[in-house]
Amino acid sequence: MIDNRLEEKIVELKGKYPQKESALMPALMLAQNANENFLSKEDIDRVAGLVGVPSGKAYGVTTYYTMYNAKKVGKYHLQVDTNIPATLMGALDIVEHLEKRLGIRVGETTPDGLFTLSKVECLGSCGTCPVIQVNDVYYENMTPEKTDALLESLKNGVLPEKKVDYHYGTACNVLLKNRGVENSTSIDTYKRGGGYQALAKASQMDPQEIVQAVKDAGIRGRGGAGFPAGVKWGFLAKDTGKPVYLVCNADEGEPGTFKDRQIMEYDPHLLVEGMAISARALGAKLAFIYIRGEFGWIADILEKAIDEAKADGQLADVDIIVHRGAGAYVCGEETALIESIEGKRGQPRMKPPFPAVAGLYGCPTIVNNVETLASVPFVIKHGADEFKKWGSENNYGFKLFGISGAVNKPGVYEYPMGVPFSELIEAAGGYKGNIKAAIVGGLSTPILKAEELKTLKMDYDSCEKHGTALGSGGIMVISDEFSIPELALRTIEFYAHESCGKCALCKEGSHTVVLILRKLLSGFGQMKDLEACERIVNTINFGGSTLCPTGQAFAAPIKTMVEKFRDEFVALIK
Repeated sequence: MIDNRLEEKIVELKGKYPQKESALMPALMLAQNANENFLSKEDIDRVAGLVGVPSGKAYGVTTYYTMYNAKKVGKYHLQVDTNIPATLMGALDIVEHLEKRLGIRVGETTPDGLFTLSKVECLGSCGTCPVIQVNDVYYENMTPEKTDALLESLKNGVLPEKKVDYHYGTACNVLLKNRGVENSTSIDTYKRGGGYQALAKASQMDPQEIVQAVKDAGIRGRGGAGFPAGVKWGFLAKDTGKPVYLVCNADEGEPGTFKDRQIMEYDPHLLVEGMAISARALGAKLAFIYIRGEFGWIADILEKAIDEAKADGQLADVDIIVHRGAGAYVCGEETALIESIEGKRGQPRMKPPFPAVAGLYGCPTIVNNVETLASVPFVIKHGADEFKKWGSENNYGFKLFGISGAVNKPGVYEYPMGVPFSELIEAAGGYKGNIKAAIVGGLSTPILKAEELKTLKMDYDSCEKHGTALGSGGIMVISDEFSIPELALRTIEFYAHESCGKCALCKEGSHTVVLILRKLLSGFGQMKDLEACERIVNTINFGGSTLCPTGQAFAAPIKTMVEKFRDEFVALIK
């Protein structure tokens, strides 16, 4: 039921955006939160009317994103991350434990309506798995004992306080500078450590000087593609008579990736300062942080930091809106993200035109990753040459690496580009067990066998020479306890679930590979099935076969899993 107070909030929300349709997704979430985590058809219709969009569009958006509940769930919705990093760290044991304790299967609700149990995709908590999300609250590093205590508390009507311990380390002391510092999210703490000095310097610079400094530093996009940020800024359409927008991609949905949340959760003003400087360089008066919807508490931290920065006079020339997603991996692709901000189903656009020419609301738009934007203050304050003291040509600067799986201290580590893989593993407490393989750039990058890791350096060039990609720097270490065919199935199940359905090769290809791998793992597969799997992924892995990289994102890892561990797949054929 949407009461008068909620109606007023939705109308106020609509006024924040240049176009009213952008208020649709946050308005739907407000309505769901006010109605016991459920969106009735009546609520959807009412939200549509308040925002000013057709009911059919609102319903289409509701059914596209996974965080909207058009069907009733229990008072406490227990959602267990079972993606690859979670599986490597015991999540399936937690699911089995919950099923036994609650007397229900995944997808069911207890007879008293108290609990609904679901398996979900990556929650961006790879270093602190297993994780259970209860409604919108994360409980991390879960064990059967902690799970029992959580259930007892919920039965008594109490959501326990969220507590978590992270492993982290830094050899550069830039992006993780304030990790471990008391009250690190406040503007006073940030300014005591030199915060906003770079913005003050940038305010005295010509915008083109800022762009040139970022070009000279050679910062490559830290979201996964590795495209030079300064070059991307240079593509921005000039003198169009339209507003320019800056968008920070904080969706962080790539399995194995959990680095950006460290910046936003513990040093939000670093991102705010980076965005303010970048907005000045681009001539943007309005900027957006598109954050994955599951990170609700982090969105609150960012909004508080923005309010503090405004009150301190730091955002006199730009406003920043935190826009929450609602669960869609493909929104990590920049045009799908833009569609989502515009209040649509997050599906990729045809390119060209590229966002730098016609992006958000049809205006020139630059989309950069959290880590990329958070690196800008260092470059402006200290200069490009200082930034380039780390790394080597084509691979300059510092980088965050998220390490999960079979290591003793899974967490986020800040090291220079080009750091030996072995040094990162040492920082993460060393291997746990006998190592079979690793995925080093997020789930969408090709797998490497244990012997290949011995000579690997973590930069773009070394990864390419080893037949993989640096990607987001999300490292998943796989021990010999795990079957590669089973991990391949879990990988393709994720991408089949997350395919937006716009490209037939991606949608039908991913679902076909799921069926083939299930058949092989059930003992009914034949050699022709394995060969069919290889044909499909080889076809999709050819560049340009799909609108966005999601097709190649599953084709590349499945292809190399089959090639490098073919004996494990052949052994399934009887």
